Amino acid sequence: MAHHDPIGLISPRAGLAQLNERSREIFRQIVESYLATGEPVGSRNISRLITVPLSPASVRNVMSDLEQLGLIYAPHTSAGRLPTELGLRFFVDALMQVGDLTEPERQSIQQQLSSVGRSQSVETAIGEALTHLSGLSRAAAVVLTAKSNARLKHIEFVRLEPEKALVVLVAEDGQVENRVLTLQPGVPSSALTEASNFLNARIRGRTLAEARLELETTLKQNQAELDQLTQKVIAAGLASWSGGNGDDRQLIVRGQANLLEDLHALEDLERVRLLFEDLESKREVVDLLGRAESAEGVRIFIGSENKLFSLSGSSTIIAPYSDGAGHIVGVLGVIGPTRLNYARVIPMVDYAARIVSRMLGG
Repeated sequence: MAHHDPIGLISPRAGLAQLNERSREIFRQIVESYLATGEPVGSRNISRLITVPLSPASVRNVMSDLEQLGLIYAPHTSAGRLPTELGLRFFVDALMQVGDLTEPERQSIQQQLSSVGRSQSVETAIGEALTHLSGLSRAAAVVLTAKSNARLKHIEFVRLEPEKALVVLVAEDGQVENRVLTLQPGVPSSALTEASNFLNARIRGRTLAEARLELETTLKQNQAELDQLTQKVIAAGLASWSGGNGDDRQLIVRGQANLLEDLHALEDLERVRLLFEDLESKREVVDLLGRAESAEGVRIFIGSENKLFSLSGSSTIIAPYSDGAGHIVGVLGVIGPTRLNYARVIPMVDYAARIVSRMLGG
């Protein structure tokens, strides 16, 4: 047998850079076939699909190189090949052409998101948008958002004990949140009333984050007219709203049923069952999504890059969105099998995140 063209097997990374056009085309066919059907593809089928005329034997030689590079593997039940996680990552980073959304898709996402009325909370609107995104992407759509995105209507300080008070926050959408504050010794009831009045005059219609920014500035300017103990009550209130811990986040998931379509084997079913459990328990998913909050634009985690055992057969495509002040306040995206339609889903997630930012004034 004649020796076939070497494609640089010094190291996977060096090898990837040296893949020739023929090898890339064969590799692309294996990945695209997998993304479309979930099935392994053999050399005979590939030789029919590729534009360069090559015999099945020549295709097998190239496939052998691709396998040595760790880009494809043979599942035990089949003579065909499937892409590995490294292969999928290489395809997404180097070979895939990200499609653009069609005008109807854009309008559809925009319409869904811009239908937020004053009667509807941001959470409800985003929830509806996710249902829509999951339908378009045929995956589960997720959003991680700070609970403090709700717009405030009223605040009240209620004394519980001499040195403890309850802060009651009422949002425009009817959500009520209570937090317990520790008070300085000797704070009179008048200071609690004064603090409530001062805050109510300034917070209406703002999110907690916006209110906090505004109040920190206003407090400095109004120090003279406020009693010192009242200032301390307000400062304690601000400190209790600083957020950032797990309890201040919520995960909204829509479209889990999409994950049950197109299952090819029992191991697929088991993987989806584990993914459902992750989405139910939320904690690890919140951690995963949180890692995208500091990123610009879309982040893609494939398979074990998710760093979560039960998510290892899945891919996550997520993008952060911002509020009116330009601060990242959440992330949204989709979680699905590794054979997501990346080229179509990536621009969808990107567009949805930009529309949500616009909706929040970002």
